[in-house]
Amino acid sequence: MRRRRAVRWRPARMWRGSPPVRARAAAVAALLCVTGALPAGTALAAGTPAPYAFAPDARPVDGGTSAAGAATLAPGTTYKSSLPGSGEIHYRLNLDATSDAYVSVTAVPAAGSTIHAGDGVKVSVRDAAGRSCSQNTETFGIVRSPRPIAAWGVREISADRPRCESAGSYDVIVERVSTSESAADTWDLELFAATESPLKQAGETSAPETWDSASPDPLTGEGEHRAGGPGFASAVAIGEGVWTSDIEPGRTLFYEVPLDWGRQLHAGAELGASKGGDGYAVGALNLALYNPVRGFVDDAGANYDGSVKAAELDPLPPVAYENRYAGPDRLSAMRFAGSYYLVVHLSAAVAERYGDGPFELTLRVREDGSAQAGPGYAGESEPRDVFQLSATDREAAAADGAGGGAGGSGDAAMTVLAVSGIGAGTLVLVVLGVWMVVARRRVGAL
Repeated sequence: MRRRRAVRWRPARMWRGSPPVRARAAAVAALLCVTGALPAGTALAAGTPAPYAFAPDARPVDGGTSAAGAATLAPGTTYKSSLPGSGEIHYRLNLDATSDAYVSVTAVPAAGSTIHAGDGVKVSVRDAAGRSCSQNTETFGIVRSPRPIAAWGVREISADRPRCESAGSYDVIVERVSTSESAADTWDLELFAATESPLKQAGETSAPETWDSASPDPLTGEGEHRAGGPGFASAVAIGEGVWTSDIEPGRTLFYEVPLDWGRQLHAGAELGASKGGDGYAVGALNLALYNPVRGFVDDAGANYDGSVKAAELDPLPPVAYENRYAGPDRLSAMRFAGSYYLVVHLSAAVAERYGDGPFELTLRVREDGSAQAGPGYAGESEPRDVFQLSATDREAAAADGAGGGAGGSGDAAMTVLAVSGIGAGTLVLVVLGVWMVVARRRVGAL
């Protein structure tokens, strides 16, 4: 496999001066590190949480105005960028001639943005000659509430697209889809690229013809509380079972579901009854499913009138490599094992009729089918093991299905939430304290 060139980060030049000056510089750097770890868009004061928590290790990158000026995205790396209200922005992927490649773009409108049903984001991948390899558009639909949505681009080694099989540079184009004449606001973006190794031995080249498409009875029983994470990187792990959480209007919760080869996922979200208010909120609840490379699979929605309402995903096929040959995108997206993401959003419009909540959310997750061996990859993916489950993943999923405690990822996600909720005033006091101690020690050592 050809070696890929990664984006290099060059640190800023260090200040030189007296020890007190160096101490102040260290304190400022500490403050920047702490505030930089907060979710993007978090105001430097206590208040409403940001609509999305970007990956802590996301690298800043600017989209180019053309393919010639595009920055390179390294597979296995997460990036943070922005998307203007109009016009295209470009990024580059340097690919070999054997691997499939995927790039996901999560668009994050600011809280309070005006959203129309036809608004969304479009991702295209083109080869060096400008010929199309793939194109995907995702819109907000009837849930006209600012929330993270993701579209993905694909470069597949396929007989159907022989023009996209060459090694070289590929152009990733991201643009807004808008029904309004002037969309002046800028959206934040999180980009994630991955590559998939070819198989050791070629297998079937057609999608499975039969699979159980019946909807099973939903799981019942008392749920276990599991607060969702604020982004893909901080998604909280769950397995088969009934899970409950609190959700406020305008919030989006992310859950991670380990799904092995041969396993079939069924999922639904249920919004509890309101204690007050009246009226009818259209597109109040949205449940979306994304695959391990954050490619959109399918979603379901429900209106709300104050009584219990549920949104349930339509049946999906068991995870299989051959699903990529299926015609419908929702079937084709179930093409590899790994961590799938259930993303739940409660429309901000619910608050207008039923108050700020919180409202009770129940997730019912069921897995059918027997786990199977993988297709046999010839090499490693980027990032490593993204298309398979580790023994730890399988144990965690089994423990969750047996009603195990939150543990591991759940506790980690709660820590992220706790840290992100700290006001900047507290952070500044902490950093100033460090600053004073360091400066005194420095001066005392002279």
